Amino acid sequence: MDIAAKVMIGLVGLLHLYIMFFEMFAWETRGPKIFRSFPKDLFSKTKALAANQGLYNGFLAAGLFWSLIIQDVSWSKNVGLFFLGCVAVAGIYGALTAEKKILFVQTVPSAIGIILLLLS
Repeated sequence: MDIAAKVMIGLVGLLHLYIMFFEMFAWETRGPKIFRSFPKDLFSKTKALAANQGLYNGFLAAGLFWSLIIQDVSWSKNVGLFFLGCVAVAGIYGALTAEKKILFVQTVPSAIGIILLLLS
């Protein structure tokens, strides 16, 4: 895996660590600032659901970071492609169901990572 692909995987992983933190621990404080189109009373009612969703984002981050420490180049690349693909699909779904900007925040960086991995 080349340096550019590793950097992008690391950035996407860090993004998902942030998403995990905000969904699990700052949903009621950061959520209304990020999801402005949602009614404010929705955040306290969906705190447990957001925390569960945050946990899944943590698993995505863990998988991305795991791909960076796998010694076998082929396995490292395949694991990276799998988790970047998961992020891309999640971003598309999020853009269709929650906020359009999720497409640019999640899908575009993961797609760039996929392209870099395929070119490496």
